[in-house]
Amino acid sequence: MLESKIPDGPLEQKWGHYRSTVKLVSPANRKKLHVIVVGTGLSGSSLAASLGEAGYQVTCFCFQDTARRAHSVAAQGGVNACKNYKNDGDTVFRMFYDTIKGGDFRSREANVYRLAECSAQLIDQAVAQGVPFAREYSGYLGNRSFGGVQVSRTFYARGQTGQQLLLGAYQALMRQVAAGRIQLFPRHELLDLVLIEGKARGIIVRNMDTGAVEHRAHAVVLATGGFGKIYYLSTLAMGCNASAIWRAHKRGAFFANPSWTQIHPTSLPQSGEYQSKLTLMSESLRNDGRIWVPKNNAEQRAPNDIPESERDYYLERRYPAFGNLCPRDIASRAAKERIDSGYGVGPLKNAVYLDLSRAISEQGKGQIEEKYGILFRTYQKITGIDAYTEPMRISPAAHFSMGGLWVDYELMTNVPELYAIGEANFADHGANRLGANSLLQACVDGYFIAPYTIPNYLADEIKTGPVDVNHSAFTAAENSVRQQLQRLLDIQGTMPADQFHKALGRILYDKCGLSRSRAGLEEVIASIRTLRDQFYGELSVPGGPRHE
Repeated sequence: MLESKIPDGPLEQKWGHYRSTVKLVSPANRKKLHVIVVGTGLSGSSLAASLGEAGYQVTCFCFQDTARRAHSVAAQGGVNACKNYKNDGDTVFRMFYDTIKGGDFRSREANVYRLAECSAQLIDQAVAQGVPFAREYSGYLGNRSFGGVQVSRTFYARGQTGQQLLLGAYQALMRQVAAGRIQLFPRHELLDLVLIEGKARGIIVRNMDTGAVEHRAHAVVLATGGFGKIYYLSTLAMGCNASAIWRAHKRGAFFANPSWTQIHPTSLPQSGEYQSKLTLMSESLRNDGRIWVPKNNAEQRAPNDIPESERDYYLERRYPAFGNLCPRDIASRAAKERIDSGYGVGPLKNAVYLDLSRAISEQGKGQIEEKYGILFRTYQKITGIDAYTEPMRISPAAHFSMGGLWVDYELMTNVPELYAIGEANFADHGANRLGANSLLQACVDGYFIAPYTIPNYLADEIKTGPVDVNHSAFTAAENSVRQQLQRLLDIQGTMPADQFHKALGRILYDKCGLSRSRAGLEEVIASIRTLRDQFYGELSVPGGPRHE
């Protein structure tokens, strides 16, 4: 039986009560305890830095060549926080309710209320780290609105919010590395989780530069992001392979809500078969942009030549209360419906228009450039089109995983001593994440929640002493990993892994994307089984025996 460990009492008192009664570890004992953090995005870096600052011994691993290249940098638009700087009626409860409602009432309420409650602290933390949030002329921090809400609670740093927040966390991380409290290992991939007497006691990793298989021991935190890259063409980097949480699942960690993957409405459309990823245009553009398609599905004119009367601003027409800032799932489904109905635009007819011409005429080009300049430059660099003079073309694309490893209120999985934070867990976003809540969850989990909840468990582990890496469980896990790697090398087929990934992505997007049906899902299951059999019969691994 799963135990969520939600504290008793009213929502607004649960987190305060928990912090007041949680077990503590004395400063003298913290240096005896060792925590492994896998992943150095916002959640991983912030947690490792927080634990190191508190005096714990931390070992941190990342897939990339530097912690700064974690995918948190790609979250551009902003981070939500309940500060009510605009005096527009925002409260902790309203932020909680917006998140619950935006997630189709599928989130754990206690976790979401805690997220809203801790949000204000994050902005103070980030400002203290030097994150250059946008400011009003008066000097106050600037706010804007995002999809699914009717207040302005999103703090932003032009189109680089994720990057700037990650640099703040990275500085805190490297400070602890320099102090000797954190050992950082870039270019390492988690290959397996080691369990001893049912508890997570270490991991098996591979050094991606040398190929060496190594082990590390003690309590484990997975901060490795989501699994949206299963769709192949997505807004995620190619390195976002989600293999860490999948390997934990194979060792007994439960998945929760794995079917809930967010399809972002403002990605650049696919332009050819050669692409391995898609580029995200921040949702912040929907603040000032209007989304439309031609009313005539045979329209051949350039967008600027189509008069207003012949444009269908379908979000404004269907959802007048929220208009172009309706929740992401609604905006994406509506765009796909228009495209599938034959109203798509662009060379492949696979996009809709995002038009900022009215905002430019009302506010001036300089004001729009100040808010979105980096996004406009990115768009022009990729497409060759000046979005100041012609509407952008956007299309829905796989983006964020609301589902993930099941965790309790303390962010521990059902496997004792295995934690999952940030996008790697399932708890906060229900069936649809509101824009600008991803950076918030990552930071809040790492800075303000896990540093309380992990010591609550470790307080009872002080007497156990260091974990012995010579234990038979480590040897068994390492042997299993080596056998699997050798099995893949021995296939000696003719098709690279990338082709299987691309085929899987097509299957999932067509039948298991924005719209799903019983018949389509049954077809997907059969197709994936066939693809899996083909994978284990025809995979080619460069550098294997056949290539020597």
